[in-house]
Amino acid sequence: MSMQGSQPMSSAGRSGGRRRAGVALAAALGLLLGLGGSAAAQQRELRIFTFEGYTDDAWVKEFEAANDATVNVTYTGSVDEMFAKMKGSDGADYDLISIDTSLFERYIEQGLIIPYDMAEIPNKSNLLPAFQKVDEVMHEGQQYGVPIAWGSLGLIYDKDEVDPPPTSWEALWDEKYKGRIIVLDDTNNNIVNTAIILGFPDPFNLTDEQLQAVKQKLIEQKKVLLSYFAGFEEGNNIWESGNAVLMFSMGEFQAVDLEKRGYNVAYIIPEEGGVGWLDCWAISKGVQNKDLAHAWVNFFLQKSVGERMSEKYGYGNTTTQTAGLDYADQLTWLRPAEDFAKRTEIWNDVKATPVQ
Repeated sequence: MSMQGSQPMSSAGRSGGRRRAGVALAAALGLLLGLGGSAAAQQRELRIFTFEGYTDDAWVKEFEAANDATVNVTYTGSVDEMFAKMKGSDGADYDLISIDTSLFERYIEQGLIIPYDMAEIPNKSNLLPAFQKVDEVMHEGQQYGVPIAWGSLGLIYDKDEVDPPPTSWEALWDEKYKGRIIVLDDTNNNIVNTAIILGFPDPFNLTDEQLQAVKQKLIEQKKVLLSYFAGFEEGNNIWESGNAVLMFSMGEFQAVDLEKRGYNVAYIIPEEGGVGWLDCWAISKGVQNKDLAHAWVNFFLQKSVGERMSEKYGYGNTTTQTAGLDYADQLTWLRPAEDFAKRTEIWNDVKATPVQ
């Protein structure tokens, strides 16, 4: 460029130039910061606290891609652990949790979950008739849970080792298998199941006398136990490492996994009956993105997701009929208990009692 005819810039001109340059630089930085903030705002995150089996990697990746979001999953080993963590953070650490129908009253009373806007879940129309209206997830006309899966807490046994095949829960007290029996570490499910074994007509409303009978029965069981376990993976790992042959299980999916590991196991509901559960997605009080939480639940109610879940994990889904689950009439469906605090105290006493 020719410099002919150019004149030296005055100090005022240089000062004005610096001011203009400063303004331009500030504007450019502001634009960059604004763009950065916009990009950060687009980094949506969904925090799920659940049991294993409800956040398969394939489903998570499909949801993330479709919703431009990141899903972070935390697994729990028991309903007691989940409640303690939700209570401890006042729900702030999670957006969605999976809980069974017996727990809704407790979570609602503590203000730890909030109701759905069901208009944001159009796939609710895929729910089978039995799951379209579930009283236990309703409160004051609002819906706090969306059913996703059902099953039972059955007895698993090794068909090569347990002879004759068990027909009663009393197999879990059999001295013949001492040191080869494992039991789910779960307050309410152990008390309910033991009440069923003892023949009490309403295992969710027990008298003090009945609760003491349950407690004594569970203490007697400790004489033959190898271990308690918390969580699906831990239970099956203990089965392998401890040479277990009998289990009070978390459900059908534990038997499916043991079969995949090469064990010749069977899953039964003994003659006394058993505990049935209906799990639901619930929105935490501390949810950060309600739209994203609703989107996950709507995604989960696709029939294809339900079918894949049942095929892979062995329990029933709520959108398609599940072959092989023909024992629903033998199950006692979970409901709120008469005094959960008292039940927790009893279960803690059972675990703390030394083996005689």
